[in-house]
Amino acid sequence: MTILVGVVSQKGGVGKSTIARLIAREYAAARWDVKIADLDISQTTSTDWKKRRDQNSLQPEIAVEPFRTVSQALKHADVYDLMVLDGAPHSMQGTLEIARATHLLILPTGLSLDDLKPSILLAHELVATIPEDKISFTLCRVGDRENEIEEARSYIHKAGYSTIAGSIPERTAYRRASDKGHAISEVSFPTLRQRAEEVAQNIIDKLSKQEA
Repeated sequence: MTILVGVVSQKGGVGKSTIARLIAREYAAARWDVKIADLDISQTTSTDWKKRRDQNSLQPEIAVEPFRTVSQALKHADVYDLMVLDGAPHSMQGTLEIARATHLLILPTGLSLDDLKPSILLAHELVATIPEDKISFTLCRVGDRENEIEEARSYIHKAGYSTIAGSIPERTAYRRASDKGHAISEVSFPTLRQRAEEVAQNIIDKLSKQEA
């Protein structure tokens, strides 16, 4: 059975495609057949990243394909061990379809209330359709202040939702890695690579519990 993971947000710029590519890369490195369904056809961020990855002959192999609809993507899912659905922002209908189809739904968010409030509102809308424990938030593009990170985590927990342990900082090295087709767990700096791997492993652990 194909494992399906959704990564969604109603806002752009919160690390959605970054997290989708991180998940895909870590499973592919474990020799899983993996595909990212790029549902943001107006931007095709993950599709363009795949082209850069191929141009630099990077391994492991990660299939990426743009799809206009969730149903089209799901028709291709059964030949893969894992499919990551990289949702389009500002598409509530598509987000609902992803939520219903996937085993785990990841909502990346920044730390500001401008990011957190719409993310929580989105989660509130989704729990009318899916179980609450199917949703987890991931903190992305964070700064260096641990108290700010913990305040954001507390805000999410008080709203009734879980967060993935660890966080992804805002760093030039991550952007430059992405520009070359790397996932953020493939950066050359050990500390940054470790932070990305920690988040990835905690998502994997959460997904394993969902599958149990």
